[in-house]
Amino acid sequence: MPNPLHYLTEELDTLKQKGLYQRLRVLGGEQLPVAEFDGRRVINLCSNNYLGLTTHPKLREAAAQALARYGVGSGAVRTIAGTMAIHMALEEKIAAFKKAEACVVFQSGFAANAGTVAAVLGKDDIIISDELNHASIIDGCRLSRAAIRVFPHKDAAAAESILADTASLPGRKLLITDGVFSMDGDIAPLPALVEAAEKHGAIMMIDDAHASGVLGRNGRGTVDHYGLHGRVHIQVGTLSKAIGVLGGYVCGSRDLIEFLYHRARPFLFSTSHPPSVAASCLAAFEVLEQEPGLIEQLWENTRFFKKRLQQLGFNTGLSETPITPIMVGEAALAHQFSRELFEGGVFATGIGYPTVPHGKARIRTIVTATHTRSELEQALGILEQVGKKLKII
Repeated sequence: MPNPLHYLTEELDTLKQKGLYQRLRVLGGEQLPVAEFDGRRVINLCSNNYLGLTTHPKLREAAAQALARYGVGSGAVRTIAGTMAIHMALEEKIAAFKKAEACVVFQSGFAANAGTVAAVLGKDDIIISDELNHASIIDGCRLSRAAIRVFPHKDAAAAESILADTASLPGRKLLITDGVFSMDGDIAPLPALVEAAEKHGAIMMIDDAHASGVLGRNGRGTVDHYGLHGRVHIQVGTLSKAIGVLGGYVCGSRDLIEFLYHRARPFLFSTSHPPSVAASCLAAFEVLEQEPGLIEQLWENTRFFKKRLQQLGFNTGLSETPITPIMVGEAALAHQFSRELFEGGVFATGIGYPTVPHGKARIRTIVTATHTRSELEQALGILEQVGKKLKII
C-alpha cells in the first residue's frame, strides 16, 4: 500500500539538493559558552542563555529545594488543581519586577503571545503588526480571526497611518510589535508606536522576549528602557532566554489577567509548570535584581564582539543588541558557512527562508555575559578564516 506521507520524503530530498537541510545538533552537557555538541567542543554563539543563568548556582539550589518539597509535577491545569502557591509567587514577582498590576505565566513564550492575541481580539477587530514580528504573534493574529494590517518594519508613521485609515471602522484596534527583533537584533521604536496607539485609542502590545533580562534597569525590558511604564497595555515576556529556564508570561491590568484565566486556550488546556521550574524562575528574577554586573558584562561583550566583526568586514545588519546577524544573502551559503564554522570550532546557526526573507539569509550570533574575552577572540579568528575562504569578507 502506498505511503500517503511519501510527499514529505520528496520535500526533504528537495531541501537536501538545495543545501538547505539541517540536522539537529545535540548538546551533550550543560548550556555553556563552550559546550559539547555532537561530541565536539565548540564555542557556542547561538544560545539564548544571555546571562548564563541556565547553570547559575542559585537557580540550581532553588530547583533542588522545590523538587524535594513539591515533587516533580503539578498534576493538573491551572484552572482545576494545578495552581500551586509557587506559581502565584512567581506571577507576583514578575508583576512587581515589570511594574504591572498583574501577571500570568504560560508554558512558553509562543503560547503567551498566540494565546493572548487570540483571546483578546475577534473577527470584528483589526490588528496592526510590524512585518518582522515573531511567528507566535503572527499565529495569534490568525487565530483571533481579526483583520490583519502589516506595516513596514519599524515604520511608526506607517503604523499611525493605518490606525488613522481604520479609525472609522468598527472593532477594536491592536498595535503590536516585538521589543527586540529576534533575527536582526534591532529595537522597536516604542515611543512613537505608543504615541500612535494613544492618539487613536488602540491597545498597545509588545513581545519583549529578547529584551527581558537585556534592556532596561536590571533587565526590565523595552518598556523600562524607554521609560514608558503604564502606557503599554500588554507586555509579553519569556522565561526561556535570559531568565534561563522555561515559559512565558503576560503582564498588564488585573482585569486583563483575569480575562486570560478564562479565555486563553494555552492556559486553560496545558498542565502548569513543574514546581522546580517555577522556583528556578523566581530565583532568576532575584539574580537580576542582585547581580546587575551580569547585564553589564553582557553589553561589554556585545560591544567588543560587534565592533570586531564590523572591523573584519562582516555586515552585521541593523543590530543594536547582543543578537548580531552576519548577513550572507543566499540560504545555501549561510548553511555552508555554519557547517564550516562548526568544523572549525564555532557553533553559529545558519538561518534562511522562511525564517527570514529570500536573499537575507544570515548567521545569527549571540554572545553571553559568560563568554570570556579569549573565547570571543578565538571565535572571531575562526569567523575571519572561514569568512575569507567562502568570500563573505
